Amino acid sequence: MKATGGHLAIEFRRLHRYFGGTRAVCDVSFAVPQGEVFGYIGPNGAGKTTSMRILATLDLPTYGDALVDGFSVVNDPDRVRHRLGFMPDYFGTYPNVNCAEYLDFFARAYGLAGRQRHQALQRTMSFTGLDRLAEKPIRGLSKGMKQRLCLGRAMIHDPSVLVLDEPAAGLDPRARIELRELIRRLAADGKAILVSSHILTELAEMCDRVGIIEQGRLLAIGTVAEIQNSQSQASEVRVRVLGGGSGLQQWLSQRGDVREVSVAGELVRFTHDGGREAQADFLKQMVLAGFRIAEFATHEKSLEDVFMQVTRGVVQ
Repeated sequence: MKATGGHLAIEFRRLHRYFGGTRAVCDVSFAVPQGEVFGYIGPNGAGKTTSMRILATLDLPTYGDALVDGFSVVNDPDRVRHRLGFMPDYFGTYPNVNCAEYLDFFARAYGLAGRQRHQALQRTMSFTGLDRLAEKPIRGLSKGMKQRLCLGRAMIHDPSVLVLDEPAAGLDPRARIELRELIRRLAADGKAILVSSHILTELAEMCDRVGIIEQGRLLAIGTVAEIQNSQSQASEVRVRVLGGGSGLQQWLSQRGDVREVSVAGELVRFTHDGGREAQADFLKQMVLAGFRIAEFATHEKSLEDVFMQVTRGVVQ
């Protein structure tokens, strides 16, 4: 992942959205700079789609604001729409048109005309790999190709911001990998991308940062490592000791930074409170204590681990 910074393409400023007594989005604030892929994750009903719809000018906030390239979704919705492409989790297609006609329709809807429209069509179809399927009816497309078509629809007017709601839903492994590569290429071109997904392994591989939302509130934001460190530095450690692990188990029991020790022959597992530097010092202490360490491994928490740690599974 690359370092990001500079111009803020997306900003949520104390965003609230209430539906009667339900606080779908409650005081959410964060920003996404140009060239960053930001993962927006949370359980069903957490407020992800509501806040994304507000950013796409399809809904209005109860309080607060959202900005795209500095333009408010409340005060400048037309300028926002020209700078943003939205790919919803469910998108309509027209079975009696082909791919080129479908994209041409949306190019016209964005006001593109003449040579500009032709160039936009060529650029979009080439990028999404739909150029070889230009004349194919939409009803004959696979799920993966339909997702590419919807992505093309969202980017036909060359927006600086893309909002993708569950873009990998229902795709086979190859189609997910190809979609992920397209998203990273778009970010490399300087576009800011806000993407939600329930496939957390996909987000961990494509996103620079993530935000975790539950019951309308943003619980954590940052890289996976930053969120993990903000919650706890405890790591699961696995050590293999030549000659057996009973001696190490006794040695570990005298330490205050070790918990949950288990032994199976030469293999010792435990939880250690400390980061990477502390683990390096810890390994050195074990060796100096005379233990013949043949293996020392730590398990870094995945995005799924962090998600389970931060959220409580409560729905509104």
